[in-house]
Amino acid sequence: MKKSQSSASLSIESSSKERLKDCIEFEERVRYSETDQLGVAHNKSYFEWFEIGRTEFCRQKDISYKDIEKKGYYLVVVEAFCRYKRPLKYDEQFFIRVSLKELKPKKVIFEYELIAKKDRKLIASGYTVHVSTDSEARVRTLPSKILGKLAA
Repeated sequence: MKKSQSSASLSIESSSKERLKDCIEFEERVRYSETDQLGVAHNKSYFEWFEIGRTEFCRQKDISYKDIEKKGYYLVVVEAFCRYKRPLKYDEQFFIRVSLKELKPKKVIFEYELIAKKDRKLIASGYTVHVSTDSEARVRTLPSKILGKLAA
């Protein structure tokens, strides 16, 4: 992954193939509570899986959301997008894949892919844009220590 770093910003620019090398991936299963009466996963569940993936991404980078918040910073979602390719059904197993598209002192963009375990086909893809704020919702610059851990 190509990284350019200055004292003012850390930006990650890379192709999809390069990001795959630096992504995290783990398995999930569609729970009954995440489906409608036909056993199809509800569209809101995809955003919840993105959040689960984002939380695990931070944890694997040795900086949990809880740690970030203890330091007085909050990564507020300001934009979220999901492109649905095919439905997930009750009890279906899938992988959540997460990578960083962009990391700047005041903005972080995570990218997501949900991949079927059975045939490794893409189920959905998307992204979330986050702005760093303090507890009073004022935009704040993330400390270099947090930026460094996310970029590691």
